[in-house]
Amino acid sequence: MKRVKRSKKGDERNVNDPFMNLPNDMIIKILMTLPPKSIARLRFASKHLSLIILDKEFIQWYMNRSSTQPRYLISLHRRGDMKMQRFQSLPQDRPYNHVKVSYKMDPNLPYVFTPPVRGLICGRDGTKMKVGNPSTGQFVSLPRVKTRRQDILSVFGYEPVNDVYKVLCMTVVSKRSNMTRSGNVVSWEDIVSEEHQVITLGAKEKWRMVECKYPHRHYSGYEGIYKDGFMYYLACYKKKRSLMSFDLSSEDFNVIKLPEDKMLQQFGELVDHVGKITIANQTYNRNVDLWVLEDANKEVWSKFVLVPPVLTNMYGMRRCDIELIGILGTGKMIFATLSSRNPFFFFCCDPKSKKVREIVIRGIGEDYYDTIQVFFDHVESCMVL
Repeated sequence: MKRVKRSKKGDERNVNDPFMNLPNDMIIKILMTLPPKSIARLRFASKHLSLIILDKEFIQWYMNRSSTQPRYLISLHRRGDMKMQRFQSLPQDRPYNHVKVSYKMDPNLPYVFTPPVRGLICGRDGTKMKVGNPSTGQFVSLPRVKTRRQDILSVFGYEPVNDVYKVLCMTVVSKRSNMTRSGNVVSWEDIVSEEHQVITLGAKEKWRMVECKYPHRHYSGYEGIYKDGFMYYLACYKKKRSLMSFDLSSEDFNVIKLPEDKMLQQFGELVDHVGKITIANQTYNRNVDLWVLEDANKEVWSKFVLVPPVLTNMYGMRRCDIELIGILGTGKMIFATLSSRNPFFFFCCDPKSKKVREIVIRGIGEDYYDTIQVFFDHVESCMVL
């Protein structure tokens, strides 16, 4: 093997690098106390620091530490004269301690984001997509989705086997008429998703078509979620509402039947309830039905009913009608009001103790046209894209 000569300039940089004189353990200990945005900037201060910060082992250590301190993540797309995309991170135990990171995206494109996965987040507007780290404000553009159709579902996830992130996109053929050439009426259930595409984040990223053996149609306006190497989303399969799963390793689809419940076949959204895939449905009497997937292979479900609190005298309102918007990893339920957004606030309810805590987010919600998304159990990452 041919020996590689070391550059004298490189040696000079190492000699002048003050961090070379510090033990790595001490440097890592200091870095672990810093916010992700500061760590991302420090990689330019020293070559030695950069090697540590970009090391996968350090990134995993930082993520393991952050996972013990989950946070709320709020996405705000501000229109008007000050068009921007801003992320606001709040500790769940100290929600008044805000960390704001602003990022200038395409000013006229209100990106809709999927739930964050291991500190990263994916946003889409039409066929344009971005993936980024909201804790550092660094975003990169993905190639455009290969389609001219508008009805698109995108789900973001992580494949632990190869340590890579992937995005799944599906589209639906937009038909101008619901009549076939033979004159038969085509129902909504007969129209299926097409163009199943996957992209792996990396240097040579591009969209790849993948095969799906189960003709189905995803539900527009519903979010998919990621859990333990699988993506899940609700869809219509054989004219019944079903739960679809996508294995990020094998890139195979699968169908999970839902219980024969009339309300479940019409309503409900996917949530992660104490580590289990759950369909939450807030019924007409305000109670919340939780259908928990106990065993995906055997299609075993269990049902729980939660009664939300009645909130009164909040911001001058005699009664607050609230809706479920998420569940924390601890099992605590997050509710938001149906009307008021100035100031923007939501409620954290403990179903066991029945205690309710109000969480007010200052500085957002003043403009009615602001697009606000709230994510739960966000884990901060120092990963540089």
